[in-house]
Amino acid sequence: MKPLLIILDDWEGRIQTSTCWDQAKELVEIKFLKEPIENASDTEIEQVQFLMALRERTTLDEKLFKRMPNLKLVLQTGGHAYHIDTSAAQKQNIRIALGRRVNSPLISVPELTFAFALSLMHKVHQGNNTMHNGQWQLFTGQTLSNRRLGVLGLGRHGTRVAQIARTAFNMEVVAWDRVANTYDTNNGFKRLSFDQLLETSDIVSIHLRLSNESAGLMNKESLTKMKPGAILINTSRGAIIDENALVDALTKGTLAGAGLDVFAEEPLNINSPLRKLDNVILTPHIGWTVEEVFEEFAQIACTQLLQYLNGTLAKSELLSI
Repeated sequence: MKPLLIILDDWEGRIQTSTCWDQAKELVEIKFLKEPIENASDTEIEQVQFLMALRERTTLDEKLFKRMPNLKLVLQTGGHAYHIDTSAAQKQNIRIALGRRVNSPLISVPELTFAFALSLMHKVHQGNNTMHNGQWQLFTGQTLSNRRLGVLGLGRHGTRVAQIARTAFNMEVVAWDRVANTYDTNNGFKRLSFDQLLETSDIVSIHLRLSNESAGLMNKESLTKMKPGAILINTSRGAIIDENALVDALTKGTLAGAGLDVFAEEPLNINSPLRKLDNVILTPHIGWTVEEVFEEFAQIACTQLLQYLNGTLAKSELLSI
C-alpha cells in the first residue's frame, strides 16, 4: 500500500491540474481536498504520511496533528508557517518543508499593489460604482508620477514595488527599515524614520512580515501621523493594521483611501464597517491567487516530496523548529 499524501484546500482545483504529480503518483497515493479536512474520516486521516498545505487556509494545530499519528512531512507553500503549531509538530517529529523558492508572487503581489494605487488615485472604483448605479458622476483624480511612495518593508516584495514605482511611474520612493536618513547601496532608495515616511508619503504600501513588532504597527497614533489625503495599501498581513483605527481615519477623511487585500480575520466579517466605505477597495486575499503561483506551488511541493522520499531533501528547505 502506497503512503498517502493529502493536499489541502485546493478550492480552485489548480493544484490538482499540475502535471508535476504524474511522477509522484507512482510512489504515493494522492488525495486532493476541497472540503475542510475536519470532514474527512478518522480512518483516512490516520493513514496520512504527507500533507500539503495551501498557504494558511487551514490551521495545523496540535488537535489536528494528533489525528495524524503517521504524519512525517508537511509541504508548506510559501516561505512562512504562521498557521502551523510548530511546537506540536516538533513533539510528533513532523518536518515542515517551506516553499521559499517561490517567485511568482514577486510579480502578482506588486501588480495588485499598483492596481490598488491606480484605482484609488484615478477614482476608478468610485467611477465604476456610480456608472453601474446609472449615474454619470465626474471625479478628479491624481497621477502617480512625481508623487512619493513610502514602502514599509524593503524585502522581496517591497523592493519590487519600489523598483516599479520609480521606473514605470516616475515616483519618488522612500522606505523604512529603522535606520533614518541613509541610502541602500544596492538600489538607492532613501531610508527615512517611520514617522518621516508617514508624514511625507502620498501613498504608503505595507510589505512587512508579521511579527510581534509589526502587529498593530499601523494603529491610531501611526495613522494620525500620515500625510492628510494619503492612501494606505496593504497586501502583506492584515494584523499589521488596526482596522478600527483605519475606519475612523477613512471616515473622518484624514486618509483619502485604502486598498486592502488582507485582514486581521479572514474571511472579513460580513458586518465589518470597511465594507460600507466607498473610499476603500477590498479584495479577498487574492494577491497570490493567480495561475502562475498555483503551478509553482505544486512544482515546488512535488519536488520536495520526491527529494524527501529519496533522501535528498536539503536541510535548507526545512523550517527549523
